[in-house]
Amino acid sequence: MSYRQDIAGCLADNCKAGVTAAELDDALRRAAPALPKLATMQRNGSLPLLRLPARRDDIAQIKSLAAEFGKFKDVIVLGTGGSSLGGQTLVALAPPGRTRIHFMDNVDPHSFTLLFDALDPAKTGLIAISKSGGTAETLVQFFACMDWLSRRSAARTIVITEPKSNPLRDLAIARKLRTLDHDPNIGGRYSVLSIVGLLPAMIAGIDVAALRRGAGAVLDATLSAKDPRDAAPAVGAAVSVALNQRHGVVSTVVMPYVDRLAHFGLWFRQLWAESLGKDGKGTTPIRAVGTVDQHSQLQLYLDGPADKMFSLVMLAQAGKGPRMPAKLADPNLAYLAGKRMGDLIDAEQRATAQTLIRNGRPTRIFTLERLDAQSIGALLMHYMLETMIAAELWGVNAFDQPAVEQGKVLARQYLGEKGRVKAQ
Repeated sequence: MSYRQDIAGCLADNCKAGVTAAELDDALRRAAPALPKLATMQRNGSLPLLRLPARRDDIAQIKSLAAEFGKFKDVIVLGTGGSSLGGQTLVALAPPGRTRIHFMDNVDPHSFTLLFDALDPAKTGLIAISKSGGTAETLVQFFACMDWLSRRSAARTIVITEPKSNPLRDLAIARKLRTLDHDPNIGGRYSVLSIVGLLPAMIAGIDVAALRRGAGAVLDATLSAKDPRDAAPAVGAAVSVALNQRHGVVSTVVMPYVDRLAHFGLWFRQLWAESLGKDGKGTTPIRAVGTVDQHSQLQLYLDGPADKMFSLVMLAQAGKGPRMPAKLADPNLAYLAGKRMGDLIDAEQRATAQTLIRNGRPTRIFTLERLDAQSIGALLMHYMLETMIAAELWGVNAFDQPAVEQGKVLARQYLGEKGRVKAQ
């Protein structure tokens, strides 16, 4: 496994607000049926996302497209939510010096004005992603970019959407743009291991085969476990749900001590919120980044409401980075003398974890020896499986989002009303 999960800081023996052994046993017992259920869904293909880690037949096509788009100076990726956050998570790990990738996931006119002013349309590729093909934000982004690219659009644009008639696909066909299929049975927030995440990642230089290998290792270990205690995602789900149901924990904070995982926190936030926030159930996901948010949120975490679970993601950083001077004139800075930057962040992440636990804040720790395609694949699969198992424990559907549709309908109504007023 590319990571280690330590839940000791969530247990009553170590944290006064943690779950007891009996509470954890009960949650794990209730989580156990989810493992064979997921294994069956993988075997019969009813949950296609569980077959993605083993796929290799699609990589040649993605590699060819990535090589083509890698010749551009810039590539714009349009999409929002799951169509964007997974790709952003992967591209954040990319080596420098590759094609610049710009994820445009909002419809702020100012942002697009700045983007168009900064780029050369003759040296820019475009990828538009929308599972349904009817997402208003993506359609507006698409029209804006098509107008900006003008005659160059057909040769440098790819559209990824479901293989059926929908507004985006119909527009792409009418404009003779290349169109790739988004699997209709894989929701956007679970699509990071599909072409949705892999195409931007490969353009940026990420090893997508290693990414899937890392995800596959976690998936195989989880689905083959005879006891849920041997499946890290099941243990994580059991702790999360037990803390909510037995101890009133209503929020879950993911706090990586790695800048490159900042987008991972945003990806997790959508995954957890949209999959589990139903029927009055679920916990509110919060993304923080260490050490930055020690200076903005830690006061609340330690001295505010005791209603949060914390997951700290730590990378082995000791001994890395710039070294401080061996001798410092100020004796108050002696603790920094001769230390490296990585020594400081290592000390900070360990100190924050222990301080949270000592203050009765349930805290689990993920430890990564390295951060690469394989380890991020493992972490992504862990959280997808943990989310699915938590959904079973809460008794909700992890794959729908009925409440989101209400706002979309109302937004369309407002736009229609604005059009009628102008016409009058």
